[in-house]
Amino acid sequence: MKWLKKELRLSTSILTPLFLLFAAMLLIPNYPGLVGAFFICFGIFHSYQNARENNDILYSALLPVRKRDVVSAKFRTALLFELLGFLAMGVFALLRLTVFSAVPVYAASALLPPNLTLLGGALLIFALFNRLFIAGFFKTAWRFGVPFISFIVTTFVLITLLEILPHLPGLGFLAGTDGAALQKQLWVFLGCAAVSALVTLRAVRLSQRRFEQIDL
Repeated sequence: MKWLKKELRLSTSILTPLFLLFAAMLLIPNYPGLVGAFFICFGIFHSYQNARENNDILYSALLPVRKRDVVSAKFRTALLFELLGFLAMGVFALLRLTVFSAVPVYAASALLPPNLTLLGGALLIFALFNRLFIAGFFKTAWRFGVPFISFIVTTFVLITLLEILPHLPGLGFLAGTDGAALQKQLWVFLGCAAVSALVTLRAVRLSQRRFEQIDL
């Protein structure tokens, strides 16, 4: 808890919580809602940029703690904002499926609606951020350009793929919003959640191992 307070007070950029508002992109008509998950990760990226410019990584490593604890604190903070972003996306998705369900501009859209498929995709985007960017950052604890670019490219490939899949034969249920479609999507969502958890756990362990090998 002390580490989390330290991260939130000293290392977290003001842009990180502000970028949670991008979850509201689910309310933009005819726009891919998963881009909101990307921007939530972009907000977390600013905290890593802030930490690097202020030598927070070096400061943390000089404290009487294990280097792996520094990594764990960074991940806990990122996961906190990812969870908040996911919950916010869930709220806006629920609004789209209930309050705004009869709005014509939403009903006529050919893009993936805010359903369980989309929320599962958001979890995969968060996992990609943890694995490609955060674990990539801790390879040097300084450079983050290449890791972030790799995250951007992979994320938008994933978003494109998730937008295409519902238009393929037999996969139309991925874009459904009725009870039967959502029931099928539940298994897709649970699969995405499991993959996200495994990838994130792998990213934490890899980052800890990499950071311990760095001579700051």
